[in-house]
Amino acid sequence: MNLAALPAPTLVTENKGLARLMERLDHATEVAVDTEADSFFSYRDKVCLVQVSALGEDYLVDPLCGLDLAPLGLLFADTRRTKVFHDAEYDILILKRDFGFQFQNLFDTRVAAAVLGSQAPGLGAVLEARFGVALDKSMQRSNWAQRPLTDKQVAYARLDTRFLVELMHGQRRELAERGRELIVTAECKRLEGLAVVVHTFDPEDYVRLKGARELDGSQRRALRELFIERERAAHEADVPPFRILSNDALIEVARQRPTSEKALLRIPGVTPKVLARAGQRLLRTLERAELERPVDRLPQPLRRGAGTELDELGVELYERIKRVRRDLSDSLGIEASYLLTRSVMTRVAEQRPTSRDALAALEGVEDWQMELLGDAVVSAVRAFEADVAAGRVPAKRPRRRPSH
Repeated sequence: MNLAALPAPTLVTENKGLARLMERLDHATEVAVDTEADSFFSYRDKVCLVQVSALGEDYLVDPLCGLDLAPLGLLFADTRRTKVFHDAEYDILILKRDFGFQFQNLFDTRVAAAVLGSQAPGLGAVLEARFGVALDKSMQRSNWAQRPLTDKQVAYARLDTRFLVELMHGQRRELAERGRELIVTAECKRLEGLAVVVHTFDPEDYVRLKGARELDGSQRRALRELFIERERAAHEADVPPFRILSNDALIEVARQRPTSEKALLRIPGVTPKVLARAGQRLLRTLERAELERPVDRLPQPLRRGAGTELDELGVELYERIKRVRRDLSDSLGIEASYLLTRSVMTRVAEQRPTSRDALAALEGVEDWQMELLGDAVVSAVRAFEADVAAGRVPAKRPRRRPSH
């Protein structure tokens, strides 16, 4: 396909231009949407661009120009028109968070690709396979907050939505042929209802860093203080924490606890730029940590999300249900998470339904899931109950969360 022959996209930077766009979209029943944010460059990411394609035309809406995006919100909430995204979750969450938008009648082409068995459902791979279109991947981590946008950024951004409506049409035909429409519909409904969770910094999250648990008490104390100081420095500089110092380097600084800039610079990941920006800050933090008591017992960081903890029996049943899901996923070539969500598997593990009626009554269980998985899940629960009765499953132990 000759991308150079495509008409130039329209850049919308004024409310008058947005009004003209909305008048044009009044004639569209299917609208492709994407966003670009600056998560690799800012401490708190923000929507920097909203791409819209409909009726063979492409628009780049610039929210950094002070536009009133309320008209777009009305479009997103309109049940009569289909909004087509590819891998919508991040887009939905950031648009809800920044503008309070709600979404109805969503179609996610990434979900559809995965449900149709694609092993590479990312947009670049899907567009290349379907239309022979190759995206410029160098723009994926571009700084979308910079103005003016470069010609490469504009070309990349418009392709994120240009082909989505046509892609959706082809996917819908294939989904109907293979009887998989309801799987995509259920996942898109979940995406529409996503709730924004505001994550606050938890100083005990340092224990989540790879390698933190292998440190001794004094090294953990150093890591905790470095973790806090890195967050403070990132907030002050308005950059993501990894741009102050990577996680691997943070672990190694805590492990070695250098006492000079020369020793600090010998640590992999501590570049001259890092040293100039934060070297003295890191060394002062290490000095303070030496005066504190070692962390001999690892803390429990705050739980993320609303995940439920299960006792040992619940975790055992959860893992068995997950194996049922995996077996069906392998046989159908469908991404496992779209067959049964973690929340549904947790409810099964908690309530242990031993009949189809009991399983069907659980919140979140759909008719198509009963058809595909109902008998296998009920059989797994019954076998589990038999094992419990025979003493083949361990007794209850302290509660913990199930694995994904």
